[in-house]
Amino acid sequence: MAEPDSDDSLNPMSILIDELQNEDIQLRINSINKLSTIALALGVEKTRKLLAVVEEAIVREKAVESLRAISHEHSPSHLEDHFVPLVKRLVGGDLVNSRISACSLFSVCYPGVSIAIKAELLQCFRDLCSDDNLLVRCAAASNLGDFAKVLEIDDIKSEIIPIFSNLASDEQDSVRLLMVEMCVNIAQLLPQEALEALVMITLCHAGEDTSWRVRYMVADKFTELQTAVGPEITKTGLVPAFQNLMKDYEPEVRAAASHKLKEFCENLSADYRENVILTEILPFSQELVSDTNQHVRSALASVIMGLCPILGKDNTIEHLMPLFLALLRDECSDVRLNIISNLNCVKEVIGIQELSKFLLPTIMELAEDAKWRVRLVIVEYMPLLAGQFGLEFFDAQLHSLCMSWLVDHVYAIREAATNNLKKLVEQFGKEWALATVIPRVLTLSEEPNYLHRMTTLFCINVLSEVCGQDITTKHMLPTVLYMAGDPVANVRFNVAKSLQKIGSILENSTLQTEVKPILEKLTQDRDVDVKYFAQEALTVLFLA
Repeated sequence: MAEPDSDDSLNPMSILIDELQNEDIQLRINSINKLSTIALALGVEKTRKLLAVVEEAIVREKAVESLRAISHEHSPSHLEDHFVPLVKRLVGGDLVNSRISACSLFSVCYPGVSIAIKAELLQCFRDLCSDDNLLVRCAAASNLGDFAKVLEIDDIKSEIIPIFSNLASDEQDSVRLLMVEMCVNIAQLLPQEALEALVMITLCHAGEDTSWRVRYMVADKFTELQTAVGPEITKTGLVPAFQNLMKDYEPEVRAAASHKLKEFCENLSADYRENVILTEILPFSQELVSDTNQHVRSALASVIMGLCPILGKDNTIEHLMPLFLALLRDECSDVRLNIISNLNCVKEVIGIQELSKFLLPTIMELAEDAKWRVRLVIVEYMPLLAGQFGLEFFDAQLHSLCMSWLVDHVYAIREAATNNLKKLVEQFGKEWALATVIPRVLTLSEEPNYLHRMTTLFCINVLSEVCGQDITTKHMLPTVLYMAGDPVANVRFNVAKSLQKIGSILENSTLQTEVKPILEKLTQDRDVDVKYFAQEALTVLFLA
């Protein structure tokens, strides 16, 4: 005879746990949708006791979320008779999950109960904040801000601040870093005169914490803290703290502070902003320009140009331009990209002529560097530079440089310069290409160096994509057809490849009368590679 189940009522719960752990994601989703059915099967008592304390976090969190939602439907008497006892049971539970769940419930029941019950709830919350288990303390720390929002200001000062201070000096940095965010929440609740005594001491300690993770969190939340404490405390307390973060010995902290540089400076009070930036912020920024960590330099480069509108033309030229030019020469591509991407900020403040006076010598220096990899950097950024400076400036100052790269002795430079043409035409238009680019490209077909002649074909390949059928047929196709008679086999088989490439945009009549005869002739070429690529082009264009 089979033994009866020890507790049949728990079977639905076991099924739920199994399904939540199943590898089938659809089954896990379906199991969550059945929570109400499971609760009904368990009954009121077991649902209340079990769902908020189960091991499966997603079930526990959903249960707590539901408890928070239904708390708003309770009258004060029902809160005291039913909801508060539930919270107390969770707080006094032996299971860690029970106490973790309790941490989220104080803020929803506290406002509606009597003064005596409020005192009991405060004591329960204090107990959770000093719990022996790290996960419980973390949960309590995470909910401290929400709980503080429902307290009177006097209770915040007398009850929450001591809890806050204790958690901020917890032995575990995972608790201390949570207090950084709580600084923001609590500072928003306190009157200005209380901030320095009650919050700033803790914040300053966090900025000098032995754990880099805590200091990183301070840097990451710095502008939120700045907004919360206001301009006066920012000047006296946060500026020195920001300096310390910018020179922190951990690169992650310096990078996080660098990311906040522009926003921090923008938020400074107008009456002292310029002086603080010039005398107390920029000296540390200058050190970051040559930081040993590329992520720090990249973070700085992404925001420092945003200081131009704040400091104005004269200060930008005197104090910021040297930093920009140093970062433009940086060995890290992300650093250079971040500078070039934000040149428009500088241009709007000091004007295109002034900017070009400083920038062009550096661009030319890099563009003519003996190391081809250095030249390649500027080549690849040229479309971005062109977009920042505009057509008139580009034609006057940079166009000739771009064209000269087409005959560079290094193939990688020629290839990059060729690919740039498409991006430049996309920016400046077909008419610009027809007037300034295509004539220069076509003259390369007469160059004695066969590598330069092949560059003509490569350029036509990319230009045909953006210039369209008419320009390709009238202005570029004749040159390709002419080059089919080139004495160098490499040029001839690249003619076949180019005809295959541009053939897709040509009219059928042009293909039949002009392209096909040339390809058929090339299939009889003495060079096997020329014959191969010519036959391939014929197959693709006419037999496919």
